[in-house]
Amino acid sequence: MSDLPANTRPLDGPAPKLKAPPGATDCHIHLYLPGFDAQPGGPKIPELATVENYRQIQRWLSLERVVVTQPNAYQRDNRALLTALGQLGTDSARGVAAVTPEISDSELRDWHDKGVRGARIMNLPGGAVASDQMLEVEQRIRPMGWHLMVQFNGCKLNDYLADLQRIEGEYIIDHIGKFMPPVSADDPRVDDILRLLDRGNAWFKICAGYEASRLGGPGYADVGAIAKRVIGHAPERIIWGSNWPHVGVPREQYPDDAEQLDVLLDWASPEVRQRILVDNPATLYGF
Repeated sequence: MSDLPANTRPLDGPAPKLKAPPGATDCHIHLYLPGFDAQPGGPKIPELATVENYRQIQRWLSLERVVVTQPNAYQRDNRALLTALGQLGTDSARGVAAVTPEISDSELRDWHDKGVRGARIMNLPGGAVASDQMLEVEQRIRPMGWHLMVQFNGCKLNDYLADLQRIEGEYIIDHIGKFMPPVSADDPRVDDILRLLDRGNAWFKICAGYEASRLGGPGYADVGAIAKRVIGHAPERIIWGSNWPHVGVPREQYPDDAEQLDVLLDWASPEVRQRILVDNPATLYGF
């Protein structure tokens, strides 16, 4: 078992301009705990990102609730995720796991009791469970009231659209649709996302604009135009995540954590920010 170096990412800094409301929820982070190694098929883990590290981020950004997403590095080994949820507690934390169709009913119940409420579907390199198993996984988790968290390159939405329309339970379109490269806000594929939201079982996550943006921060104007159109269309279906600790970009491109929250100042009104940060996550995750 390897010994990973301690976290060296900044855990504090100037306060965000956005004052987060009580109950504000970060709906997408990853944690890398001591004693758990990366699995074959996933990326390496450069350094730890512990529960205590993230608690410092929460204090910095004035966040109270969190959803921990299974990292690609751990592939289908969810032990670190379940350990982290045990440390965080179900009063303020939920999890999204890598789930296969073979999961047993008893395992589903055990994970549910520990705070898991979703299954990650990742259609990008390194993903542990992809869309070829998505509908089977959805059948397994639907009786638990869980959702799917689906990530893909939005430019290839047509490859996934038919299967997304077949999902009967709740699901999240992740990372602002992750259009790589960004498209215009009036692109037909953005129209398709709006129609998916209108069906009533899709959610849209504002998260990690820095991964796809060509224009960069602090405004991320290219992906921001997409975000603002979707927010304006369906504010009751939007959630937000920090994507901490930002392992998808090289360290020299590491984004400012306060900036990830402050994009909402431009993208949403105060009333809609309350929905995005508090009310919508409470509905989806049962806080």
